[in-house]
Amino acid sequence: MTDATDIRETERAEVLAKARAAKEASRELASYTAARKNELLLAAADALVAATDDVLAANAEDIATGQAKGMTQALQDRLRLDADRVAGIADGLRQVAALPDPIGQVLQGKVLPNGLELTQVRVPLGVMGMVYEARPNVTVDAFGLALKSGNVALLRGSKSAVHSNTALVNILRASLTEHGAPEDLVQLLPCQTHGSVQDLITARGLVDLVIPRGGAGLINAVVTGATVPTIETGTGNCHMYVDSSADLDEAIALTLNGKTRRPSVCNATEVVLIDKKLGAENVTKLLTAVDAAGVTIHADRTNLAAFGHDLDYLGELAAKIVPATDTDWDEEYLSMDIAAKLVDGVDGAIAQINEHGSGHTEAISAQDYRACQEFANRVDAAAVSINASTAFTDGEQYGMGAEIGISTQKLHARGPMALPELTSTKWIVRGQGHTRP
Repeated sequence: MTDATDIRETERAEVLAKARAAKEASRELASYTAARKNELLLAAADALVAATDDVLAANAEDIATGQAKGMTQALQDRLRLDADRVAGIADGLRQVAALPDPIGQVLQGKVLPNGLELTQVRVPLGVMGMVYEARPNVTVDAFGLALKSGNVALLRGSKSAVHSNTALVNILRASLTEHGAPEDLVQLLPCQTHGSVQDLITARGLVDLVIPRGGAGLINAVVTGATVPTIETGTGNCHMYVDSSADLDEAIALTLNGKTRRPSVCNATEVVLIDKKLGAENVTKLLTAVDAAGVTIHADRTNLAAFGHDLDYLGELAAKIVPATDTDWDEEYLSMDIAAKLVDGVDGAIAQINEHGSGHTEAISAQDYRACQEFANRVDAAAVSINASTAFTDGEQYGMGAEIGISTQKLHARGPMALPELTSTKWIVRGQGHTRP
């Protein structure tokens, strides 16, 4: 056999062995009380903070490797950890511990005419697989949300974060062991080849759910190749629509916050749509502010020329506009770039978004109530922000603690996913010797 074949067989065997161990650990976890799970989460948070230096040393290895391979600044930002970020990751576990335990929650109940008592309760999914790229914080978030919702986490991170992920998972496993819980409640899968992803997403009977989190290529590969149920977390081609009724200064602030606060995340604003009725002076003011913030503007020059001959009304800014191609309207830049387009009011904005949006987050800046309601009702997205930045689409901001991802599908879970979205339900039927005629 070739070395490559040896690696694949070894990798596949490891994935399946860890999946079996996860299934076994899930049976013990199902008996844990909320207090017991919270104890483990709080202990893990303290262990992470205590081992900050070890985590940062491992992360520095990943950053150095990434820089040597030409990793983009956006990916480096996602990958990079510092003491504050490690503390924030640990705080995420504490926030999850403070949340109500969804397991056992009664969703509905009734007594049938024949006296049978029916209740529908939340139960764990079992074994939850995660496939994700260059974001070591996801390692801990996934562990915390999985544990609190009664699930075992099987984590398949990327090569780019292998040292960071290994360090984090080792700390979590050691903390579990120290507090009398199975270390296999969280496991890191091998990432030498892409084949290990396929091993995970086809492990029917061992893995109950897989969630991909990353770029469009990764998500599509998982969703189309899986035989295990998946929840699709989409890319973030998020729009900000500035209506003619908008408070312009507020609209500028919302656009800049959505774009520049952290360009590398999926809730960053990637397209600004501008009502033609806003007028040349206000369009100029808006785009000038975007340019002054260091953002490169991509636009159809003919479209922007609506108020004058060519782009003369924009003054010196006209020369900085990068001609947009068809792909710009579908692009998740994850960088200091934004696409800009003039549209015919709220109807034009909705049409543009529903054709090119990714179903993640869409925002409107407007003082006209009817425009806001039209936008909210007709835009097809998991989240709609009215006079608020796209940056708020985040589990922590929604009061969910850490999130497992933003679902852009329409079944079971949509939008930020946290504890309830990581559960299933069970019907419990109580009788008194009832037999069915």
